Amino acid sequence: MAPGGFFGRALVVDVDNVTAEATGAPFELPEHVLRAYLGGVGLGTWLLHRFAPPKVDPLAPEAPLAFVFSSLVGTPLTTSAKFAVVAKSPLTGLLTDALASSQFAIAGKLTGHDAIVIRGRAAQLSVLLIDGDGVRLEPAPELSGLPAAEAETKARKRFGRGWRTAAIGPAGERRVRYATISHDGRHAGRGGLGAVLGAKNIKAVLVRSATKVAVADQAGVLAAAKDLRRRSFGPATAKYRELGTLANLLAFNAVSTLPTRNFTAATFDGAPQLAAEELHELRGVARNSCASCSIGCEHIYSRKGGGSQRMEYENVFALGPLCGVSDPDDVFAASAKCDELGLDTISAGGTIAWAMECAERGLLDEPWLRFGDGGALLRALDAIGARSPGLGDLLAQGSRHAAGVVGHGSIDFAPQVKGLELPGYEPRSLQSMALGLAVNARGADHNRSGAYEADLSGAVNRFDGGAAHVTAAVGTEDRAAVMDSMILCKFLRGVFEDPFTEWARLLSLVTGWAVDAEELQATARRIVRAKRAFNQREGATAADDTLPARLLATPLELKSGRSAALTVERLQAMVDNYYVVRGLDEEGRVRAGDLPGLLLDA
Repeated sequence: MAPGGFFGRALVVDVDNVTAEATGAPFELPEHVLRAYLGGVGLGTWLLHRFAPPKVDPLAPEAPLAFVFSSLVGTPLTTSAKFAVVAKSPLTGLLTDALASSQFAIAGKLTGHDAIVIRGRAAQLSVLLIDGDGVRLEPAPELSGLPAAEAETKARKRFGRGWRTAAIGPAGERRVRYATISHDGRHAGRGGLGAVLGAKNIKAVLVRSATKVAVADQAGVLAAAKDLRRRSFGPATAKYRELGTLANLLAFNAVSTLPTRNFTAATFDGAPQLAAEELHELRGVARNSCASCSIGCEHIYSRKGGGSQRMEYENVFALGPLCGVSDPDDVFAASAKCDELGLDTISAGGTIAWAMECAERGLLDEPWLRFGDGGALLRALDAIGARSPGLGDLLAQGSRHAAGVVGHGSIDFAPQVKGLELPGYEPRSLQSMALGLAVNARGADHNRSGAYEADLSGAVNRFDGGAAHVTAAVGTEDRAAVMDSMILCKFLRGVFEDPFTEWARLLSLVTGWAVDAEELQATARRIVRAKRAFNQREGATAADDTLPARLLATPLELKSGRSAALTVERLQAMVDNYYVVRGLDEEGRVRAGDLPGLLLDA
């Protein structure tokens, strides 16, 4: 019998011939695996070790893509309606995972599975349907070329409103290496998961609830949910409720950590025009929440010419300051275009910013492509989405690959780590975050390593990385590993006074396990190391744990007159210390003798 909150099985679907192992001989998920990896990103990592052939091409039929749920999905605990999508990234060639919130999470789990693993390649563009009656594949040529939202609407009209849908846009169909998977207007965004699904000729996955799952202590879960909901309205989440994540823009600009014009500066004169404070007064339309969420961090703004657009800090940063664009109408239009095409806004903005610099240096013969030109930004996005010959096809590969084609030292200013474009945090003035970005398994990632918290809190000197910064980076990485596997929204992190103890209690109430903080901390370390173990299997080395040469060779001149410098030697010292703390060898590898115990029977 499975523990509370779990079914104890995964559905493994081969879309070549639409066979589902779970309809005959289910792929069982032993309780010790569920307890060791929890669900979400953790369980997804274990499943990739189990199902991904070593060195597999991420876009090959045999490369798996997993939708992974957790024991908390479907409970009344606020923000728990989340799922992870896990695969080998076509952008980085390493493990990638993305989290998203919607009713798809609940319906997907209530098909009776803790995970859905998809392999193979359909003969034609199709949709995959999963419910209590089993699995079927339906040809869907009429959805070709449609934005994900339109595809979702048409699919639900065809098959019925009881289905929940995750779909790809045109970019996923065309294998853009940073294409997203979208659902209910939200996105599993980073690493090119949409391209992986597109390579399988799957336009959409539809799920429909078919069963229920019990928790161990129903009364205890209800009481905990009531308490957590009450705390979610407190000061720790006020910023998100009042202005959303876009509140970061002016704050980051003020402390010289807003990456601008492809990381050539850390302040942007046009920031006030894009700030939440300004937009809220002039354009604020509504606030919205994810499924099963009491925070309500989404802020929706009116667009020029009609319509509205949900805006977050990362899409405004990447399509605004990073590309030197200050006109909010242009940034809104670019964000909407990314949604329509199904593009990760961070990778799209970072790749275009790199291309703008290349054009200004004369390395690309695209004289129209200039920093600050909103029209050029939109034109470049169109080219990427269509994979137009020449520039569009080049930029669809991401900045690292494109730099390899262009050459002339352009890799030095390609804003990426391990192939994944950098988020909106300046590493030279946030040196705990610099380490977090360098060593993270997914690449340049602010969600799996929130080390910027220590930098911005004043707990460490953010301009002088050292041992304390390593401790901060490891701590935030561990906390993220648990939150991403249970799964809870990170906007709740501030409401927990003793996180591991409180998370262990929630997990115990749902599953019936006697979990304590010490066990959960060990689980966090196991998940982080399992990610690195997958990457080293795929060829990652210590040389990948670094930052772009620009950030290590060029000091950042601040408006205060001081200089922020992050040297190769300083970063390397932090990376070496990180390896020691993580119990890795001198090359950052999980030791061979540790692998069997780490991966269990994967």
